[in-house]
Amino acid sequence: MASTVEQSNTGSWRDRRCGGHWTGLNIAVMVVSFVFFWPLGLVVLYWTLKGRNVKELPGAIRERVGNLTGLFGGDGHGTKNVVFDEYQQTQYDRIREIKAEIKERSDRFNEFRADARRRADQEEFERFMASSPVSK
Repeated sequence: MASTVEQSNTGSWRDRRCGGHWTGLNIAVMVVSFVFFWPLGLVVLYWTLKGRNVKELPGAIRERVGNLTGLFGGDGHGTKNVVFDEYQQTQYDRIREIKAEIKERSDRFNEFRADARRRADQEEFERFMASSPVSK
């Protein structure tokens, strides 16, 4: 039978004692935000206690404000015009397709360059082997 000390050592002390995501960055941002604007410090404290990383906070705020006000593009509910929303979605899809094509071309070009380097190295090695006599 395991002792209570051994059983309690299964997780990190941060998880058991404080409950949250206590990293150096989270603590530093919390202290600075309390110094400059204490309500923001409370928001960061709450965010940290929820176990979230402070790097995720700006995106979450932007998403929340976007959902409430329709700003930042949201998810297409800001215009209330179905035709425009469909047009906008087709444009976003087209952009995604173009980006995927560019990435595919870049990957193919990198493969081509790697093959070209391999062929050049092979030719150089063969010239070296042909020019140097084998000594035994």
